[in-house]
Amino acid sequence: MTVDTPDHESYRTSTMRVIVALSILAGFACSAATSARITEVVGTWGGDNAGLIVTNTDVHVHIGCTLGDAVGPIHPDADGRFEATGTYNVDAYPVSRGIIHPAQFTGQISGLTMTLTVSLTDTARVLGPVNLIYGKEPKMGPCPICRVPKGIRTSTNRALRTQPTAGPPTAPGR
Repeated sequence: MTVDTPDHESYRTSTMRVIVALSILAGFACSAATSARITEVVGTWGGDNAGLIVTNTDVHVHIGCTLGDAVGPIHPDADGRFEATGTYNVDAYPVSRGIIHPAQFTGQISGLTMTLTVSLTDTARVLGPVNLIYGKEPKMGPCPICRVPKGIRTSTNRALRTQPTAGPPTAPGR
């Protein structure tokens, strides 16, 4: 049987305070490390029936059985918001009719999650918003996603690259 003396009780209380303080500091350190904002979107972003593949030069989007392209990469602002101008084919699957619409890709990134919306600028059609996760394989249902999108969209991106555009925002520390 142990008897709690005032010195023993004081030691236990001090030890608990140190443990709680260290736990709080560790939590802050971990949250700061995982919440660093993304300054350039490159890679695969996947979701249910949606996907985004971004390289240093190309952006390729699928929402359902539709697909679109823009010039990459995407540079989000300080709040994680971004926009890109490109083209979109809403009749891509099962047989593409070759009708390409001008489109605006807009979204926001928070951590490793992206919300993406595609707006056709020549019609009132809007696709999304869809939620995508960085590094997740897109789950496309009955419609295939392009694994190597560049071969499909070379002519589309060539037309996009000839249009004058403002330079991307500079990323912090670059």
